[in-house]
Amino acid sequence: MSDDSTSDEVPVNLKSYAGSENDSTVEQKSEVEQLSQLLELEKQKSFEYEEKLKLTLADYQNLQRKTQTDIENGINTKINEFALDFLQIYDDFVRAKEAISDSKINSEGLDSILKNMDSLLEKYQIKPIEALGEIFNPNFHEAISIINDPDLDDDTITKEIRKGYISHERVIRPTLVEISKKG
Repeated sequence: MSDDSTSDEVPVNLKSYAGSENDSTVEQKSEVEQLSQLLELEKQKSFEYEEKLKLTLADYQNLQRKTQTDIENGINTKINEFALDFLQIYDDFVRAKEAISDSKINSEGLDSILKNMDSLLEKYQIKPIEALGEIFNPNFHEAISIINDPDLDDDTITKEIRKGYISHERVIRPTLVEISKKG
């Protein structure tokens, strides 16, 4: 046996190569190119998934907004339907108050009821349309008579026959009016 420290043997690490050094470099480059291609493919997939996710999120937000709007419109429609029925009763109270006031009878009770009704209308954002002296607007007014008056401009509202109302920026009942024409 020989002593390890005095041995003539040189330690050698063996590596097996399929071919020459150039072949192994080419193989490594080919592997790097394949990995780069796979990485690019995965980046592209990731980008496509991200875009799909963004579109899906936008669709969801649009659906959420549309649903909210539909719900609000449905509620407002029901409130408006109720308000139209309520306004007929309100008009009756106003006429009763006018009749009682004309006959010099105490109308404090009716005044109180009308004040409560006005508060209720205001609470649900139902506002009267101001018409007297305004220019006729078919979006807010319904003309049921015309008078000749050379002193007024054409289509000036001279008389309000029935009060109109707006709810949530929509006319629920147009104002019935009398308008002027220059004779």
